Amino acid sequence: MAGADTPVTALAALRTAVGVGAWAAPGLAGKAFGLRVDDPEAVLMARLFGVRDVALAAATLATTGPARTTLLQAGLACDLFDAAAALLGRRSSGGRSIGPVSSALVAGVALAAAATGVVALRKG
Repeated sequence: MAGADTPVTALAALRTAVGVGAWAAPGLAGKAFGLRVDDPEAVLMARLFGVRDVALAAATLATTGPARTTLLQAGLACDLFDAAAALLGRRSSGGRSIGPVSSALVAGVALAAAATGVVALRKG
């Protein structure tokens, strides 16, 4: 059974690292992805995202069975929408858009989390 928990543990570790970074140091976390988090609105959004990821990680680790499956599914949906948001960020919005490297980095991490979530769901 320990092998089945490995993807869950890896996913929770990824969510926790990204989430704590986004909440505790939004500017530094943004910089790691090539993003500017230099205004109060961006800091707020980074922290909202961060706490969501930490909550998903903690709740997933604290549950088993159908509850864990539901949380893994919710996390998978969040990860896929995060990847889509990163790609949509490439479109200009008010003359501003996310750069290709930043978009790829954010989408890549989100898709890696989604892939790990799929593995975790399959291992049950």
